[in-house]
Amino acid sequence: MIGYVTLGTNDLKRAAAFYDQIAALLDTPRMMEFDGFIAWGRPGGGAGIGLTRPYDGQPATVGNGVMVALAARDKAHVDEIYRTALANGGTDEGAPGPRGDSGFYAAYFRDPDGNKLNAFFMSFPSSPEGGEG
Repeated sequence: MIGYVTLGTNDLKRAAAFYDQIAALLDTPRMMEFDGFIAWGRPGGGAGIGLTRPYDGQPATVGNGVMVALAARDKAHVDEIYRTALANGGTDEGAPGPRGDSGFYAAYFRDPDGNKLNAFFMSFPSSPEGGEG
């Protein structure tokens, strides 16, 4: 089980503003903050996200093939997270839509530092379209 994911940033203030907007849509508050590090999550809840300036003092870089997936409530929530990400300095990596025919609906974007994220919703055949599954 994943406890949390930490992403590097070269501009903590800018990155925090981006993640504050996304976290608000996910009803996930900041749970830890100190010089050079901020984390969003809920104690005892699902995996959280932390942002940090690299400890070694070197510039933060993006991991090729690394992505953080954010669980959305439904398809409309995926769309809202995607729009919010782009409106707050994120860049497009794949507009919201179905991926394959498995009930997987997702949108892909990068944060201002270039870290790749997605917002997704997985519906099941017995679920109403876009409903809870």
